[in-house]
Amino acid sequence: MADHAGFKAFASSLSGSLATHAVLLGIGVGNAKASVSAATATWLVKDSTGMLGRIVFAWWKGSKLDCNAKQWRLFADILNDVAMFLEIMAPIYPVCFTITICISNLAKCIVSVAGGATRAALTMHQARRNNMADVSAKDSSQETLVNLAGLLISLLILPVVSHCPSFSLSCFFLLTAFHIYANYRAVRALVIETLNEGRLWLVLKHFLQKGEVLDPTSANQMEPLWTGFWPSLSLSLGVPLHRLISSVFDLQQLVEGHQEPYLLHWDQSKNQVQVVLSQMAGSETILRAATHGLVLGALHENGPLPGELEELRNRVRAGLEKENQVIVRETHQVLDKLFPKFLKGLQDVGWKTEKHQLEVGEWRATWLQSPEKKVL
Repeated sequence: MADHAGFKAFASSLSGSLATHAVLLGIGVGNAKASVSAATATWLVKDSTGMLGRIVFAWWKGSKLDCNAKQWRLFADILNDVAMFLEIMAPIYPVCFTITICISNLAKCIVSVAGGATRAALTMHQARRNNMADVSAKDSSQETLVNLAGLLISLLILPVVSHCPSFSLSCFFLLTAFHIYANYRAVRALVIETLNEGRLWLVLKHFLQKGEVLDPTSANQMEPLWTGFWPSLSLSLGVPLHRLISSVFDLQQLVEGHQEPYLLHWDQSKNQVQVVLSQMAGSETILRAATHGLVLGALHENGPLPGELEELRNRVRAGLEKENQVIVRETHQVLDKLFPKFLKGLQDVGWKTEKHQLEVGEWRATWLQSPEKKVL
C-alpha cells in the first residue's frame, strides 16, 4: 500500500502544480493590465465559498466518514482531480473564471474534510501497536518527501507547459489516470478487520448461502469501492423511539417478541429497517441488530438461504404475511440459533467483534422487556 500511496501523492503533486499555474495565470499574474483589487476580491470569494462548503459537508456527511473510510478516501482523491481540472480550464474561459475557481475551491474544501477524516481513520487502523502518533508522523514525512520530489519535477515542467495549454492538459490527464489507478490499488490493498455495513453484508450473505464465514482479507477484496455508498437495504441503527410509535399500543406491539435490547421495525414496501437501541446495547447487540436487519433484507434477495429463512422468504414473496412484525418475530427466533454460530465464526477467522464501523445514531431508549412465553 505504501508504494501506491507514494505514487499517487507524486502524481497529485505534479497535477497540483499545473493547476496552481493556471489559477495564477487566470487571476492576472504577469498581466500588466490586471487589477490587484479585482484579483483580491476573486480570491476572497473563492476562499469564502470553500469555507462554507467545508462546514456544510462536515455537518451533512461527517458521521458517515468512519463507516466507509475506503470509499470516501477514493471519492476525495477523484474529487480533487476534478477540482484541479476545473482550475486548469478556468483561464480558457475568462468570463466564467470566478465561478469556476469558486466551484473548484468548494470541491477542494470537501476533499480536505473527507480526506483528512479518512486519513485519521486509516492511520488508526494501521497503528497496530497503539502507536498512532508514530505512524502519522512517518506517513506525513513520507508524503512530504514525495511532494518535494514532485515540486522539483514541476520546476522543470512548468516552463515547457506555460506556452502550450494543450501539452499542459495532456500531462494533466496522464497524471490523473496514474493518480486514480495508484489510489485505487492503495485503497484495495487495505484489510480492515472491523465490520461496516458493506463488509457485514458480504460476510453474512456468504454465511447464509454456504455456511462459512469469510475472513477479513477475502471480504475486503470483495468489498465494492465504487458503489459502496448505495446499499439496497436502508438500515438505520439508533433511531429515536418516537419515529416508530405514536401510542402505547404501538409500543406494546413493537416490544412483543423482542427479548434482545433493541426494537426493530421493518417496512417491506420500502425495504427499510429502523432499529431502536436500549441503553444497555453494547457492540455485540448492535452487531446482532445490524445482522437482523440484513437478514430481513436477504428475504428480498435471490440465492440460497437456510431452511427456515427460505420458507419465510417464500411466504413473503407469496404475500402470505402482510404483518411485518410477525416476520420480525420469526426472524428473531431464527437468529437465536443462527447468530451465536455466526459470531463465533467471525471471531475464529479474525474479525474484531468488540468494535465495529457501523453507522449508529446517538438515540437510546429504555422499555420493559416482553415476558417470555413458557411452553408447558
